Amino acid sequence: MTAHLDAGVLERRASMQLVVLERPRIADGIVLLRLGHPEGLSLPPWQPGAHLEIVLPSGLIRHYSLCGDPDDPVTYIVAVLRVADGDGGSREIHDTDLDGLLLEVRGPRNNFALQPADRYLFIAGGIGITPISAMVREIAGSDRPWRLVYGGRSRSSMAFLSELGDLAPVQLVPQDEQGLPDLVAELGAAAAGTAVYACGPPALLEVVTKLCANRPDLTLRLERFTTDGSTTPIGGGAFEVELRRTGIVLEVPQDRSLLDVVRDVVRTQPYSCAEGICGTCETEVLDGIPDHHDDVLSDAERASNKTMMLCVSRSKSPRLVLDL
Repeated sequence: MTAHLDAGVLERRASMQLVVLERPRIADGIVLLRLGHPEGLSLPPWQPGAHLEIVLPSGLIRHYSLCGDPDDPVTYIVAVLRVADGDGGSREIHDTDLDGLLLEVRGPRNNFALQPADRYLFIAGGIGITPISAMVREIAGSDRPWRLVYGGRSRSSMAFLSELGDLAPVQLVPQDEQGLPDLVAELGAAAAGTAVYACGPPALLEVVTKLCANRPDLTLRLERFTTDGSTTPIGGGAFEVELRRTGIVLEVPQDRSLLDVVRDVVRTQPYSCAEGICGTCETEVLDGIPDHHDDVLSDAERASNKTMMLCVSRSKSPRLVLDL
């Protein structure tokens, strides 16, 4: 069988060349990238929760949440935390003179969209404030009840304090002053029907997920950030993968991801988030039945089994055949 990418897949892979207009430092270890069209033309619109994929001069591909003003038609803004022990993407943005450079940018894409709800509870940890900040600004202009709990190591390391700290329903929790946010109390006090949006480090999201499991009357939406580019296997049994272009057949054991196994022999296979939220590692499936675990594909795309995300998805059939 031959797979053909549909319009939705092609749209996710669309790209443009944008210039780095400015790179100010806004908190300890955090800079903003302001991007615009080199001729000042309007950029594709976006909504809170959307992110961009940025191809860095080194070739590394990283995704960052938009945190500017959706009503600004000519500027995209993302915030980047420098991760000293990461795999180099954030260090490149912080340590390289990018001002005036053209970068390939893909998107915007939105897998973390702000859905209508009666009331909202936003929970952000560290750099996880980036998508949440745009959501808060939008909801603050409505008549819907909301609250933001924003934790960080210290005030100096927390981005957007000046604009968020003046809003009444915001609880700032610098760890060096107050310890960790009391998520048990916050979620326990949330009214039925509250939409909970959380973004931050894995430990924070694990706690939020466990607490919300006891509150079926709440709606939980998460966005995960990866800091080191490592792949987290999703689990499931072992299976084989055939790379059709090379004729190589590989064993994918239970404790390794499909992406890791493929990159053992296809070193140029692109990837970014390694958590199934950016779409960079999307690959055509020629045969077999993928076990989808991503947050990118639509229900129709998953049902077609024509494409999959290698980083988190596995196989329901003994063998997958990929167009690689």
